[in-house]
Amino acid sequence: MPPAAPKIPQSVLVVIHSPDLEVLLIERAKQPGFWQSVTGSKDHLDEDWRETAVREVAEETGIVVGGPGVPTQALSDWALENVYEIYPVWRHRYAPGVTHNTERVFGLCVPRDVAVTLAPDEHTDHVWLPWQAAADKCFSPSNAEAILQLPQRRAAR
Repeated sequence: MPPAAPKIPQSVLVVIHSPDLEVLLIERAKQPGFWQSVTGSKDHLDEDWRETAVREVAEETGIVVGGPGVPTQALSDWALENVYEIYPVWRHRYAPGVTHNTERVFGLCVPRDVAVTLAPDEHTDHVWLPWQAAADKCFSPSNAEAILQLPQRRAAR
């Protein structure tokens, strides 16, 4: 089997939350204790940010944007991009010399009882937490910062 193509250093962060601002966090399979929102890289350079967000949400949680109970307008592009240094432990997945990633942030409002089906090779557990507790539990600073913006983002909609 040929080696995997290098990851594209452009990814999405999707803060999935309920109308009452409980946030869905998922635990990374290969890093126990690392809790996060949905994240994932573009599959190809010309993939639209929104397309990446919809795909990653479906792959990691089984939630289908545009499916029953989750209308397409439930996904909002926050027009916020974070540029951060890729953790050295994960740099081997990128082309040589790539050290930074651009992350586009989205919010997704879903019913609290939406079915969550994790991709077991990526995540082992999930939890719904009030937004402040969710921000405290995230290992990623940009993820925590996005969650802390949630009340203002929801009020603006």
